[in-house]
Amino acid sequence: MHKDQVEGAAKDISGSVKEGIGKATGNDRLAAEGAGERVAGKVQKAVGSVKDAAREALKK
Repeated sequence: MHKDQVEGAAKDISGSVKEGIGKATGNDRLAAEGAGERVAGKVQKAVGSVKDAAREALKK
């Protein structure tokens, strides 16, 4: 597992929490910030997966 995958998962989770809290409290700014973090986390996880796949392909 690549470090980008781990960091991306952490961003995704924290973004989900922020977004949920923002929606529950009616804080649109916090909800939007959380949604942005979720997207950034998903992108970072995908980058990590690509790096992992490339590393595995080079080993073969």
